[in-house]
Amino acid sequence: MQIIWQIEKGYVKDVIDLLPIPKPAYNTVSTIIRILETKGFIGHHAFGKSHQYYALISKEDYKRHATEKLMGGYFENSVESMFSFFVKEEKIDLNDVDEILKMINNIKNKTK
Repeated sequence: MQIIWQIEKGYVKDVIDLLPIPKPAYNTVSTIIRILETKGFIGHHAFGKSHQYYALISKEDYKRHATEKLMGGYFENSVESMFSFFVKEEKIDLNDVDEILKMINNIKNKTK
């Protein structure tokens, strides 16, 4: 999806060109793109046997979808559970925690 958003419209070859080495096989990339299309994230225009692909969902909407799936599937829809997991796994450092707390306090103050 990152590359589709970057190029806006493109063919499988265009996606492969932007992937890091070692490049995956054409069929691998094509399969992933078709799966994303089946899920409603990507659309295409047909030009004979060629397909030009484009995003049907914005990056923000995709983030929202992925986050909801992550939260529901692994953290029982609990932000607290997810946050504590990342802290325990040391994926969030204490400076980030402080920034998150400041952001929460700012939101609280604005809603008062």
